[in-house]
Amino acid sequence: MEETGSILLVDDEPGLRTAVRAYLEDHGWRVTEAANAREGWQHLERSRPDLIVSDIMMPQVNGLEFLQQIRGDERFAAIPTVFLTARGMTGDRIVGYQTGVDAYLAKPFDPDELVAIVRNLLARRRVTPEQPAIDDLASRLSEIKHLLEQNTGKPKSGLVVTPPPIQLEFTPREQSVLTLVVEGLMNKEIAKRLGTTIRNVEKYVSRLFSKTGTNSRTELVRYALQHGLVDPDRLET
Repeated sequence: MEETGSILLVDDEPGLRTAVRAYLEDHGWRVTEAANAREGWQHLERSRPDLIVSDIMMPQVNGLEFLQQIRGDERFAAIPTVFLTARGMTGDRIVGYQTGVDAYLAKPFDPDELVAIVRNLLARRRVTPEQPAIDDLASRLSEIKHLLEQNTGKPKSGLVVTPPPIQLEFTPREQSVLTLVVEGLMNKEIAKRLGTTIRNVEKYVSRLFSKTGTNSRTELVRYALQHGLVDPDRLET
């Protein structure tokens, strides 16, 4: 099925931009490239895309600063944004969730997974009309930040956790899978780390969705961070 919509791809690696653009365009999306955040902003000013895919580690203005600029402008605040990140950048992922990123994908990644994420975000955007009130978005981001900062303890990772409002019981294997999902690992990597099959990991992730009432990895990570369901000292930084 051919997709529709426009995507802004921001990354300072020419080879990666070329490969990702070709793959996305093969699925029908229109893709505009930018070599850095400043160039990306210029493209935004000229033509508003349906979705943004951006690297975090970029010179001058990094992806997190770029996202803050986007979320701070009511013209672009509602555009779904996907971050490409190096494995183990837990601290940056937490800041990204607080700022309002919609999904993460750790490099190196499976292009099919990127397509699935993009398709899901654009489909959700079509079903749910954009909310024009930037105050609503700011309020939600502020609430998440407040939940993460309520506790006075400062774990090694810099994450401040709050006690879970409900008591959730996870099996040891489910807890291990949850911790690795929060670290940003994909199912294939989790399976290798735990010495199990990808199919089993999918089953554990599905159980975690059910127990937490979430529907995506992004929601699951945000829920786990908000409610202290992972031990920050066990997260890779």
